[in-house]
Amino acid sequence: MIATRHFSRRCSTSAKLHFGVLAALAGVLFALPFSTHARTQTCFVVSIHSGDTLTARCGDAASANAWRRVRLQGIEAPKPGQPFAEQAQQKMHDMVRLKPADVDCDDPTSHARERICRVMVTPDSAPNGPRTLDASLALLTVGLARWKPAQAQRLSPQERGQYEFAEEEAKAKRAGLWKDARPVHP
Repeated sequence: MIATRHFSRRCSTSAKLHFGVLAALAGVLFALPFSTHARTQTCFVVSIHSGDTLTARCGDAASANAWRRVRLQGIEAPKPGQPFAEQAQQKMHDMVRLKPADVDCDDPTSHARERICRVMVTPDSAPNGPRTLDASLALLTVGLARWKPAQAQRLSPQERGQYEFAEEEAKAKRAGLWKDARPVHP
């Protein structure tokens, strides 16, 4: 009787340990698609090309790899000449130009000169605070960009929901490009 109790305690402890290890592995595997190939660098935004494209200097300015053309992940802003293109570019300029930014990029694609990245800057409301303002999300919120899920594979499900919600809310408020009855697709 005593041997049976001791054996069942050992099995339950062993089973708990195995379950814990499996749960930890599942957590790591679940997180991998959202964190692989990330390269976060502190950069300085030097120019804005459009509502969703900028140039940043990362690291040593003398290095050939220091200058990086960046396209914001998860969004598409109006192209030059389209309605709201100037407003999107101006918003981007006001938000990120000549500021330090945390730039988190995917590995280069076939277009090595332009990389899809998440750009985080310090909000104007807290100039001495951390870089918590997601430039893509900010443009979606004011209706100056469209949500583009195909460019946001590395976002977590929660972040994807935030981007989608921001666009839906901008549509409901008829903000930015959603003022038009038939907004032009960038």
